[in-house]
Amino acid sequence: MTSAEQRAEGAGPFTTRLTWQPPGGGTAVWESRPARRRGTIAVRPSGAPAGRDISVDDLTLGRLRKLNAIAATAFIIGGALFTAGAAVAQLGSGDATTCASIYFAGGLFFNTGGYVSLLQVINAPRHEPGGEGRLVTRDWRWWSYEPTRVDWLSALVLFAGTLVFAINLLNSFLKGLSVQQINRLIWTPDVIGCLLFLISGHLAFVEICHRAWPCLRRRSLGWWIVAVNQLGSVLFMISALAAYTRPATGSLLNADIANWTTLTGAFCFSVGGLLQLYERP
Repeated sequence: MTSAEQRAEGAGPFTTRLTWQPPGGGTAVWESRPARRRGTIAVRPSGAPAGRDISVDDLTLGRLRKLNAIAATAFIIGGALFTAGAAVAQLGSGDATTCASIYFAGGLFFNTGGYVSLLQVINAPRHEPGGEGRLVTRDWRWWSYEPTRVDWLSALVLFAGTLVFAINLLNSFLKGLSVQQINRLIWTPDVIGCLLFLISGHLAFVEICHRAWPCLRRRSLGWWIVAVNQLGSVLFMISALAAYTRPATGSLLNADIANWTTLTGAFCFSVGGLLQLYERP
């Protein structure tokens, strides 16, 4: 194929990998996650056993590194606070307001991490076709509308999930609620937020696996980040389902499961944030 011809891979309408032959021969590969997270395109000259990465300029790398560090740190702290809140709830060392306060503080960090993750996608360097191909940095933006990009959809759904969690966490401060009000104002947003986290994680797998279903890539740091975070989302969903309040008794379906799965799920997000620090450009 010529430099103008490309082999596109992905799922449905989403293109997550492009492969083409530069004019000088060899192979050039653009992948969505490495390009936006690390700012690189892989190029392998003809006959060469190994390739090299074409990187963006230093100014763009500095921007990407700052966004990555902020998002990763926010998820580390947010996950740690949720872990602490669940531990307080399970061990009975604080009242409901104390637990709600710790969760709310953690939720603010999750909000920050979610929005900065979206900013990472919005301001990621873009692929410019032709020749060897290169990544072009656009002017800074605080928002964009790009529903044909799976990374944008994943980040947007993640951010939306953190906002729905914020509703759940705010409502948890309300006093004197009936069982029906608890399930409607606190439990329902919790389940919706968990569902959005799961959808975001699945879209992240689509981006990294270049297909509609998850894959196994043990040597890929990006894959481990997505997998650990998705495990955290699964545990959060189990926690939300176990936290349903029975109308007949006014008690949770299973408080122990709700607390322990919140604790372990939050720990997963902290680990995912820690791993993300090493996925820097």
